[in-house]
Amino acid sequence: MVSKKKDKPRHLGRGLESLMGPITTSIPDIQISEMGDNSHNFPEDKALQKSLLDLSLEDIVVNPYQPRSSWDMKQLTELSESIKTNGVIQPIIVRKAGNKYEIVAGERRFRASELAGLNKIPAMVRQANDEQMLELALVENIHRTDLNPIERAKAYHRYIETFDLTQVEASKRLGEDRSVVSNYIRLLELPLEIRNMLIEGSLSMGHARAILGVPTDDLRRKLANRALAGRLSVREVEKLVRQQATGQPKKTAKEIIKPAHILDLEEKMRSQLGTKVSITARKNGQRGKIVIEFYSLDEFDSIADRLGVVSD
Repeated sequence: MVSKKKDKPRHLGRGLESLMGPITTSIPDIQISEMGDNSHNFPEDKALQKSLLDLSLEDIVVNPYQPRSSWDMKQLTELSESIKTNGVIQPIIVRKAGNKYEIVAGERRFRASELAGLNKIPAMVRQANDEQMLELALVENIHRTDLNPIERAKAYHRYIETFDLTQVEASKRLGEDRSVVSNYIRLLELPLEIRNMLIEGSLSMGHARAILGVPTDDLRRKLANRALAGRLSVREVEKLVRQQATGQPKKTAKEIIKPAHILDLEEKMRSQLGTKVSITARKNGQRGKIVIEFYSLDEFDSIADRLGVVSD
């Protein structure tokens, strides 16, 4: 456990600025050897220029505090293609670690460079303690490339545990609202199955927060599965949670009195169209309405195609 600091809380971005150094615009080009015709501009700062190296990828190891556990291969491939054409435009930042260099910031560029088949990559060497390593990994991912909700929750939790902080202290140092940090960390209370739904993107952060309102993991699983199967909105899930809390029946009076043949028709239409369908009939059974829901333009086109509707 890293001892808790007594210094005045600071925002994370200042740590990044201190590692990068002051940036100016009137600077000469510095040619990076073995990187093709690509050139890079850096401040007229002797210490900064001395820190600029052309490192072998074999001498670099990833940041041990990296909060990201999964990488979007499509994005990495696109970046690697850009690197093949233009080179690595922005150097990564590393710190010395024995006979190797640990990445402080820029792991996406490093991984994309490996995919591009590069042997070396431009890097700036900076002094960075463990606290800065973790903070900069957080700022690079949270504020530049989105983490999935569980990765972000784990990153906040690790930061708090590593530096023995309260949620209030952590939120101030990271420049986040306390409620944001708290809401993400609470996601770690969810069962593994629901956390996987969040990682896969099949369940949203809003759905997960609502599901946390029910008391047991068994009920949370049932509600999450129902939300997916019925494509329920966050508001609909919140309504179900309130009903569970107050002991109200899950179905409304209108749903309960629907005739069996209407419920059967709804189910058949849901199966045929692949979306939520609701049939409401008047008392005499001669009039009513059918509501077919869609959640994107692509889904609308798919439903129209299944209904035999031809659109220009």
